[in-house]
Amino acid sequence: QEQLVESGGGLVQAGGSLRLSCAASGSIYHIRRMGWYRQAPGKQRELVATITSGGDLNYADSVKDRFTISRDSAKNTYYLQMNSLKPEDTAVYHCNAAVETYSRGYLELWGQGTLVTVSS
Repeated sequence: QEQLVESGGGLVQAGGSLRLSCAASGSIYHIRRMGWYRQAPGKQRELVATITSGGDLNYADSVKDRFTISRDSAKNTYYLQMNSLKPEDTAVYHCNAAVETYSRGYLELWGQGTLVTVSS
C-alpha cells in the first residue's frame, strides 16, 4: 500500500526553526511531484511549496526566503526546512505526492498531517 508518513512537527517559539519530513513508501517507481500544504484553524488548505522530479521549485509568497523544500531521492523522502517561523505559520502541515506505481498506475497521495505550533 502506497503511503506518505510525515514527521517533525511540534511547538517552537517565533523565530525558531523546524524541519518536517515526508517519507513515501509502497510500490512507487516514480514521484512526479511532491508538495507541502498547510491548513490553519478556520482557514482553507493552502500550498506552501512544491518540487518536481526535474527539480523545479515553487513557494508561496508568504514563505519565500524562509522555507526550503528538498529531497533525498534515494530514500523517497522529502523535507521542508522552516526558518524564522512566525505565529501565522501555525497549522497542520500535509505532504502530497503525485506518484506512479507498479500496481495501480498514477496516484495522488496525502499524508496524515503534522501539527506545527509557533508561539509568540
